[in-house]
Order: sequence, then C-alpha cells, then structure tokens
Amino acid sequence: MEIAKYIDHTILKAEATVEDVKKLCVEAKEYGFTSVCVNACYAKLVSTELKGSDVKTCVVVGFPLGAMTKEAKAFETAQAIENGANEIDMVINVGALKAKNYELLKEDIEAVVNAAKGKAIVKVIIETCLLTDEEKIKACEISKEAKADFVKTSTGFSTGGATKEDIALMRKTVGPELGVKASGGIRDFKTAMDMINAGASRIGASASIAIVNESK
Repeated sequence: MEIAKYIDHTILKAEATVEDVKKLCVEAKEYGFTSVCVNACYAKLVSTELKGSDVKTCVVVGFPLGAMTKEAKAFETAQAIENGANEIDMVINVGALKAKNYELLKEDIEAVVNAAKGKAIVKVIIETCLLTDEEKIKACEISKEAKADFVKTSTGFSTGGATKEDIALMRKTVGPELGVKASGGIRDFKTAMDMINAGASRIGASASIAIVNESK
C-alpha cells in the first residue's frame, strides 16, 4: 500500500514561517501526500505553491479550541476557500457537547458545512482526549447528521492524540459513509498502520516523511 496517499502533511505550530510552509509544499509534491494542512493565514500561499499538482490545500478552522461563534467559523471557512482551500478541518464547540447542547453543536458544524457549499470537504475535529466514549459517539452522530465528510480525532494541541480504540469507535459510529481521520501523536509507520487497520481513512502528521521512509 502507498501510505503517503493517506497523509495530510501538517504544520500548525505558531512559530511556523513562510519558508517552513513552502518546504512542506515541496515535500508534499515529492512524496505524493494527499494534502498540506496549515493555519488559515497560509491558505493562499499553499494553494499557489501546490498549483498544478494533485496535492490539496487543507486549512484548519476554529483552531485549536473551537470556542468561537459559528458565524466566525463560517467566515473563516469561506475566506479559506476563497484563498484556495479544498479541505476544511474544523474544531467543534466542545463545551456545547459537554453541556449536552446538541442543537448548538449541530448548528456549529452546519455553519461550516454550509459555508463550504460543496467547494471543500469538511472534517470535524471532536478532540477525543477530552471526551467520554458516549460523547465521542454523540459527536460523530451529529457530524454525520450535519452532513460533514469526515470526523477527526484531535487537534494535536490538547491533552492527547489519536488512539486505535477511538478510531475503531468512530468508524463503527459513522459507518462507511464518512471518512475518519487520525491525528495527534502519529510519528511512525507502525502507529499509522494501527490507525488505518482500526478504520482510519486519513492520517494527520508532521512526521510524514519519517512514516513513509519507514514503510519502504
């Protein structure tokens, strides 16, 4: 199997520079990663750097806490797409989920899905490390109801990352219709394969090249 096609080559750290992002784009084209995942300020740069290649531009929204208004997330989504994003990775309102305010949670996700308007796929980051299994299931069910394209484990900026148990639970909940993205703490080929074997259809990683090189 070609592991590179599963990977969103990612740089989301605050200190990332233009040169860092450009380097990531060169690597993504060389290795054939599915996308380059960046903060919104780099959307235009990445889409320009990747022009003419098969690599997609992935932009995070409501990152990393998810605690802004749905209108702010919708605006951020629309602007990212205008600047060339093909994929949106949004963070849910975790507090709304914890409070069992499921209507607000669904509206939060729908605001981004509607702003994407079929121009970009939407991945919903549920931040599994902060949730009970019951909450993980509910977040996945609501993401599916809101017509998102993927559910995703983590931002990589909270108290933990992806686990194969969470991936299996998320896959069981959403079924074959949605993608499942494992993100956070995936730094080697074995861990990446554990996630794929558990049901992940995409991997978010900054150690992407090490993962690919280990696979050979």
